[in-house]
Amino acid sequence: MADNLAYQEELRDEMLNGKVVLMSPRPAVNHNLAMGNIYRAFANRLDGKKCLPFADGTDVYLTEKDRVVPDVMIICKKEIIKRNGVHGVPDLIVEVLSHGTEKKDRGYKKDLYEKCGVREYWLVDTENQTVEVYLLKSGKFVLDEVYKVFPDYVELSADEQEHYKGEVPVSLYDDFTIPLEDIFRNLF
Repeated sequence: MADNLAYQEELRDEMLNGKVVLMSPRPAVNHNLAMGNIYRAFANRLDGKKCLPFADGTDVYLTEKDRVVPDVMIICKKEIIKRNGVHGVPDLIVEVLSHGTEKKDRGYKKDLYEKCGVREYWLVDTENQTVEVYLLKSGKFVLDEVYKVFPDYVELSADEQEHYKGEVPVSLYDDFTIPLEDIFRNLF
C-alpha cells in the first residue's frame, strides 16, 4: 500500500486541449540519459549568453487549455519565466521519443508548438539515434534535417563521409552546434 502511495505521488501530468493527460512517471534509462546529455550540452554552450536551458520538470503554460512539460527547452525571453513555470513560448523545445509519447509528440504537441510559435522543435529518437529538426518558417514547421549517428563512419564511402552531418545546429546562435555523439553518449 505504501508503495502504491509513493507511486501515486510521483505521477506527473500535462494539460492538452483542456484535458489532463498523465505523463509516464518513470521514463526509460536511455530517455533520461539523452535528456541529460542535451541539457548539459545546451547549458555548456549557453553559458554567458542571454538564453537559458531547462530540463524536464518545468511547466510551460502555452494557452489556457495547454500546459506542457517538455523534456528540454531553451528560453531567451526571461520575462516569461515565473516561479511556478514558464508563461509563454520557449524558443526551442526538445522531446525525446518513447513508445508511450511518440504519437502525441509528433501529433498534438508538434501542432501546438507550431501554432504557438516555437522557433525550433527537435524530436530525438534514442533507438535509431536520430534527431529531427523542425524550424518555424512563415508560421509552419518545416523539417530542416534528420541527423543520424553512423557508428561505423569509416565504413561510409568518401561521398557519404563528405555529406555526413555529425553536428546538429541550433538556430538561435550562428555558432551553436551540438555533436550527435554528445546527444547519444553512454546510451544502452
